[in-house]
Amino acid sequence: MTTLLALTSLSVLNGPAASASRALPLSGFGDIAVDSVHKQVFISGGQSSNGIVVTDFSGRVEKTIAGQSGATGLELSADGTRLFAALAAGDAISVIDTATLAETARHSTGAGTCPTHLARTAGTIWFGYGCEGTFNGKIGKLDPAATPPVTGDLQGATRFQRAPLLTAADTATGPVVAGQLALSLSTVQVYHLDGGALTAGATGDVVGASLTDLDLNTDGTTLHSAAGSRDRVEAFAPADLARKGAYSIRPRPNAVAVAPGDQYVAAGALTTDSKDVLVYETDGVTPVNTIALDTGETVAPRGLAWSADLNRLFVITHENNQPQPNIEVELSPAD
Repeated sequence: MTTLLALTSLSVLNGPAASASRALPLSGFGDIAVDSVHKQVFISGGQSSNGIVVTDFSGRVEKTIAGQSGATGLELSADGTRLFAALAAGDAISVIDTATLAETARHSTGAGTCPTHLARTAGTIWFGYGCEGTFNGKIGKLDPAATPPVTGDLQGATRFQRAPLLTAADTATGPVVAGQLALSLSTVQVYHLDGGALTAGATGDVVGASLTDLDLNTDGTTLHSAAGSRDRVEAFAPADLARKGAYSIRPRPNAVAVAPGDQYVAAGALTTDSKDVLVYETDGVTPVNTIALDTGETVAPRGLAWSADLNRLFVITHENNQPQPNIEVELSPAD
């Protein structure tokens, strides 16, 4: 899932609408998190990599944070001072200071857990975990202020065939939404928070097959999904999974990112035509911008993230189906 740190105010959209693709020194792609206070972007390399790359807002690599075994899911703390990284090959969640870029803590999630995807509600980090081939995905939480800080097996009666993808609203009551990834019939399970515990709510297979990405709007009232069996990004009400609209993209949508303030929705698809990424106004009928990537490039699964001022849309891509990721920075993406 994509993450960002909101600023106290949003600036007016302006500036040139172009960028260059830059190769990243990673063997794969896991997740992206945008730190708008320090104007830096964190990109993890996934389960086969041991680093997190840090770029500036132009996409230029500034540093690689080593020793992050299988870093996949990324999430910023509410105040933006810490980056949490799910270490799928390290059975832990690391904590990185966003100012110094040094690791300050590491919380074990237990042997053979493979924490993979992260989401945050207030001060709690939720993680979807489960090693490939075990067919036993679960949900845990990290609360750095609690003793012990890590608790697992919180998904209730729901069982996941792999580490579930998570998205959450930054409120005391959630919701937290977990999705079954890459199945012929993908399901989502909505949870609400009750005293810090997950309470199961609506569930269903309304998202279609081959689910790839999920994103909630700021207050958690609209869930967006990108699933490969559809030709659109769809919107649902988490309370009952009733449909709330759709954004036409292309066959095989694989990324969706709601902009800070919920004014825009960016959607990407696994396509090599001239409509790789579309930006819509929320509830809009036609896109306000169409972004064409370089020849041979496609949007990476879950590879979209906004800056807090809306002046940049960060796009992670793959070139000619190669695993090494690239980053493109689209300026004024809603213009």
